[in-house]
Amino acid sequence: MKIDLHQIPVSELIAGYKNNDEEGVVGFNGKLNIRPKYQREFVYKDAQRNSVIDSVRRDYPLNVMYWVKNEDGAFEVLDGQQRTISLCEYAANHFSVVFNEKLQTFENLEQDEKKQILNYSLMVYFCEGSDSEKLEWFKVINIAGEKLTDQELRNAVYAGEWLTDAKRYFSKTGCVAYQMASDYMNGTPIRQDYLETVLKWFSNSQIEDYMSKHQHDPNANELWLYFQSVVNWVKTIFQHYRKEMKGVDWGELYNQFKDKKLDTNALEREIVRLMQDEDVTKKSGIYSYLLSGQEKYLSIRAFTPNMKREAYEKQKGICPKCDKLFELAEMEADHITPWHIGGKTTAENCVMLCKECNRRKSGK
Repeated sequence: MKIDLHQIPVSELIAGYKNNDEEGVVGFNGKLNIRPKYQREFVYKDAQRNSVIDSVRRDYPLNVMYWVKNEDGAFEVLDGQQRTISLCEYAANHFSVVFNEKLQTFENLEQDEKKQILNYSLMVYFCEGSDSEKLEWFKVINIAGEKLTDQELRNAVYAGEWLTDAKRYFSKTGCVAYQMASDYMNGTPIRQDYLETVLKWFSNSQIEDYMSKHQHDPNANELWLYFQSVVNWVKTIFQHYRKEMKGVDWGELYNQFKDKKLDTNALEREIVRLMQDEDVTKKSGIYSYLLSGQEKYLSIRAFTPNMKREAYEKQKGICPKCDKLFELAEMEADHITPWHIGGKTTAENCVMLCKECNRRKSGK
């Protein structure tokens, strides 16, 4: 990995600055791609944006920036996009900040004030190397400014036609994936949460391998078709929407159970029952439980310390499975009548078993 530190004056950074949908966001006389394919949208709030200009005006140091040097000699911003756009937009008179107790655009500043900003030096690392070297190094240096997410770091390494097409579906504000499934997914598209989630589902968590293999594919149709299948399956199987459905690991469930014959009406009846069961403390786990049968998804309510003590005293410290005497700390509470066949988490349904017997007990 080759890394070189350079001082770049603001005047050189803003030279040739353009920011539009057709030509993208570029600067440094057209040699710097300020918003590469892997980068997020502009996320700074006004106060953050203005503080960048204020820091430069006062000659305070900004955090170091990182540019990726490409084979053709051009650059892409890896870290520092938000600061870069803030500077360029201000120099282009697109917003005002307080100077001398009044709001002023760059154009309205005194000549010495303009000169001071234009001469301000940014500390920029130029970096170049193999995909694996860059990914590892990017993870290490990702410590300043608005930190890149894991998926944004992957996007930095595996940029290409495939990624451009995938971002069209999953990574834009108000993108089609958001319109289709925002009620079912956590996160936000512009921070690459949607893209990362779908890639995890589709690649069996081998995201980097998948992106490497498909980096130069002409489109992301395969991933988009898969995502539509997941969402349509969920909406077909669970037709009554509830807020607890947001953030469920739907892709994993689809991968495992898409070919299983399911009774939609029977599932709905069970959902209604479980939503009313006070022993089920994690309602969002109901969907995974109904498909897999694993109670761990429900976080069944535990017996209270008082319930455990009451059962222990009634049993005089004897485990009913092995008839041996134990201290309270050596025992665990369990349902006499298992929860899955109607048993409740009540004092009357509590039994204390030694740890060994409890782990061998069926119905857990």
